[in-house]
Amino acid sequence: MGVSKRHADPTAGRTSRHVPPPVLAAGALGAQVLLSEKHERTKRAKAAGTLVAAGSLLLMGGAVIEFQPYHTTVNPKTMDTTTLVIEGPNRFTRNPMYLGLAGLLTAHALWRRSWSALIPVAAFALVIDRTQIPAEETVLQQRFGAAYERYRATTPRWIGLPRRN
Repeated sequence: MGVSKRHADPTAGRTSRHVPPPVLAAGALGAQVLLSEKHERTKRAKAAGTLVAAGSLLLMGGAVIEFQPYHTTVNPKTMDTTTLVIEGPNRFTRNPMYLGLAGLLTAHALWRRSWSALIPVAAFALVIDRTQIPAEETVLQQRFGAAYERYRATTPRWIGLPRRN
């Protein structure tokens, strides 16, 4: 289920330095390599990392697949955002793709068996949470109004149980 609307781009004419989230994630991955020592992988570390990576890929892939029938974009800051997608993984988190990227970084830390490799995961989540997500939420609020407010009131930004409104 989705809520469709077409509006003019509320961000048109604004200039800002925007680093795409996948680039931020790649930077966090590089920081993980630099900050942590790679320890010998154990069966447990491989299994834990693989489970977290698989779950993260399913979360991200499921979200992308959910967007396809609506012919909308995964980037809500573009004029192509025509539908508020609230099904699939978006029922449990408003940001399944960012949660998935953070999960992949966590999986990498598990594979490396390094506590210090979790620092870039936290930094990535903090930057996304304080810069990217608020900008996207502003656009979604402007485009979808009350429908977005209902969604926001019942679905956690990152992870948790959906709330009843």
